[in-house]
Amino acid sequence: MTEFTGILLFDGDCPFCSAAATAMRQLPDVGAVQWDDPAAQAFLEAQFDEAPFALFFVDGEAETVWAGEAAASELCERAGMPVLIQDVVGDNYEAVADAIRTVSGLEREPDPYHGEYPLADEAAARFDELAARGRQTHVPRETDS
Repeated sequence: MTEFTGILLFDGDCPFCSAAATAMRQLPDVGAVQWDDPAAQAFLEAQFDEAPFALFFVDGEAETVWAGEAAASELCERAGMPVLIQDVVGDNYEAVADAIRTVSGLEREPDPYHGEYPLADEAAARFDELAARGRQTHVPRETDS
């Protein structure tokens, strides 16, 4: 069984976010959970004392939560993309998000959460539940154990 160290929290209504989640699900140690999943909501409440609407990447081993543009950059790094692509994605995160919302007809604006946050103790206690939800949607590769 795959043990996840990282979990992507994403907007399941956003086509770009869903495509990124599909790609990340193929990494052996990364799972993905939709933002509105109860486990994601409980995790965000424990981490931020609210459930902000944004892209998040959580790494239980690194005890870090990346948000917004930092999450996008971290995901690019985990996917093995060149540094130039990581920088372009991070630097243009807001513009890309705005364009996708416009094209997709999505009305909800992401909350202004960006950067790295230390994993709060209460949120760390909820990581296993989050990983279990990510495991349910994981796309195993032949190399996964």
